Amino acid sequence: MFSQLGDRLKATFKDLTGRGRLSDENISEALREVRIALLEADVALPVVKGFLEEVKIRAVGAEVLTSLTPGQAFIKIVNEELVNLMGAANERLNLAARPPAVVLLAGLQGAGKTTTAAKLAYLLSTQEKKRVLLTSVDIYRPAAIEQLRQLSVQVNVDFLNEGETPKAIAERALEHAKVKAHDVLIIDTAGRLHVDDEMMDELRALHDVVSPIETLFVVDSMTGQDAVRSAAAFDQALSLTGVILTKADGDARGGAALSIRQVTGKPIKFLGMGESTEALEPFYPDRVASRILGMGDVVGLVEEVQRNVDQEKARKISAKLKKGKGFDFEDFREQLLQVENMGGLGGLMDKLPGASNLPAAVKNQAMGGETTRLIAIINSMTPHERLFPAVMKGSRKRRIAAGSGTQVQDVNRLLKQFAQMQKMMKKMKGKGGMSKMLGQLKGMGGPGGAGFPFQ
Repeated sequence: MFSQLGDRLKATFKDLTGRGRLSDENISEALREVRIALLEADVALPVVKGFLEEVKIRAVGAEVLTSLTPGQAFIKIVNEELVNLMGAANERLNLAARPPAVVLLAGLQGAGKTTTAAKLAYLLSTQEKKRVLLTSVDIYRPAAIEQLRQLSVQVNVDFLNEGETPKAIAERALEHAKVKAHDVLIIDTAGRLHVDDEMMDELRALHDVVSPIETLFVVDSMTGQDAVRSAAAFDQALSLTGVILTKADGDARGGAALSIRQVTGKPIKFLGMGESTEALEPFYPDRVASRILGMGDVVGLVEEVQRNVDQEKARKISAKLKKGKGFDFEDFREQLLQVENMGGLGGLMDKLPGASNLPAAVKNQAMGGETTRLIAIINSMTPHERLFPAVMKGSRKRRIAAGSGTQVQDVNRLLKQFAQMQKMMKKMKGKGGMSKMLGQLKGMGGPGGAGFPFQ
């Protein structure tokens, strides 16, 4: 979401980091570039003015001018002010209420409320170990209720929808949640194409009936300043407790994320990072600021691995290698699927420090669904071919390429890279295996080199 903004800011800072001392002129020039970058990212003008004023006050002081590394000190100031702009720290859901704690989701049509309701239910049930009940009071959009019913089955949480009116449905769901001892009730409300009095009256009536402990505004991050204006309108009617930004994995410019907190005073609590029911992550301002400035998000990456990597399958592959058995395409496919579960190579690279300095060709390839293509090629192989790649000759390669929608050259490239991976895995079996493997990686050119598996 912040790639365009991040690129502009990093280009601005690149000129500063090589200087031994920063003058008022240097700082003013850098601030002009930062201002342009923020406005191009669709950040609200009052927010931009306030942000630049805070940075300037700190930057022109002795804090930067007497620093041994003034360029880095300036970047540090910008990083800290970005964090302050977005809220300083993650604000968790407040579920400290007599069960069931009611969470009401509101927003305009098309923002992704229904899928967000299911994602939030999944997160609370798996990570917080809460018993969750889902319900939908959207009686206007065709199949909205059925959509949430099917999603509830996917995330393995309870669903109830009984009643003719939104108020009746909400009352029945609340009573059911009390009787069945659910910890959390999530209510998906109806959206409109725009804010109107009828919509707000209905939401206020629902709010009075269920007395939610959390009223969250779900907004499409790609709507930019419209997202901020809508959030302010909903907050005036409902007293929001937080915001969920959806479609943050797309090419949104980031203005909504940087503006909402300052304009509405309400924290962003979650980011929707994809279509899958697992793709909802807590919003950490410090981590987002680091990613904008190309510093990565190592903590987020570790948490992603812990959540999504199947430790049992990883242990099996490790035990197999220790016994001297070869690394085959079945194992490789399993590894690629784990990468996809973590948002693909692009999602991982976004969290790696220094990834922004990689060649553009490497970044474009990672963002272009390379793992998906590799999985498609492997899926087109027979079980025998996956275990014994040497049998794959001309006719087999043509069949695999046709079945995966790729070219024979792609199949050949994968086979060559896989052979190099097998050699690396063999080096890991003996004493000092990891250092041998790293030496092999260096010889292959490292990430983006000729032999890197995703090149």
